[in-house]
Amino acid sequence: MAQDGPWTVRKTLEWTSGFFTRKGVDAPRLSAELLLAHVLGVPRIKLYTDYERELTDGDRGRMRDLVTRAGEHEPIAYLTGRGHFFNLEFEVTRDVLIPRPDTETLVENVIQTVRRQMVLDAPRVLDLCTGSGCIAAAVAHSLKNAVVLATEISPAAAAVARKNVERLGLTGRLTILEGDLFAPLATIVDPQPFDLIVSNPPYIPTPQIESLDRSVRDYEPITALDGGPDGLTLHRRILAEGLERLNPGGRIFLEIAFDQGKLAVEVAGQYPGWEDVRVIKDHAGHDRVLTARKPASPP
Repeated sequence: MAQDGPWTVRKTLEWTSGFFTRKGVDAPRLSAELLLAHVLGVPRIKLYTDYERELTDGDRGRMRDLVTRAGEHEPIAYLTGRGHFFNLEFEVTRDVLIPRPDTETLVENVIQTVRRQMVLDAPRVLDLCTGSGCIAAAVAHSLKNAVVLATEISPAAAAVARKNVERLGLTGRLTILEGDLFAPLATIVDPQPFDLIVSNPPYIPTPQIESLDRSVRDYEPITALDGGPDGLTLHRRILAEGLERLNPGGRIFLEIAFDQGKLAVEVAGQYPGWEDVRVIKDHAGHDRVLTARKPASPP
């Protein structure tokens, strides 16, 4: 970042955007704005009203360090410690996956199911593999009467999720428990069944991990990515135990990869009792969510 004259917001964004373009960083201009807004401690929109603001030497030093790391494809969300999902801001660290827009398809369908298909005053929702807590928090934030329980096997990730619950003012309606999938429910006295089970479990097949984009493979937690030989190891475990954890007529929503729809339906068919098994596509038309229902009680 060597240049004659003062380093203003405008010049910094222009130089950084060009550098990111050459380095192949996703969304170069947006990435530059997110980093600079983080360094200056201002909302991103504020950059446009302070175009001629000069950076201090300290600002330049911090920006230079972050730009260098971003040029090595370290994700912007980890550099700023913030990710966005369903119009909410979440704290993220390298202990959790970065929330992605694709996952919003799952949340949208959960909300639609409750509002259109379920006559529920206070739906009970279980989120497995919660990570940053983004799915659980988005559901709780959107469904004001919902009671949400989320589990996470990583203590470090669970700590991040708890911080997000507190930041978003959801304490009391959203509880984070540590443990493997359904196991933490054993700590609850007389746990009640749920109306919905949701999850974004690891779904990348183990052989494909090494071919992932560098920004994912080298920085995001492998345990949250690696889904076993065909990517659906945890999906099988959730489907195997999910029926007994649901109320009659309850439904399950599991995120899958864009090319796993056919296999996911076949896998669900290996666990008798599920009905209305189908795949939901995301806004790009790709397979994204496996859903199935527990039969309603007989009349």
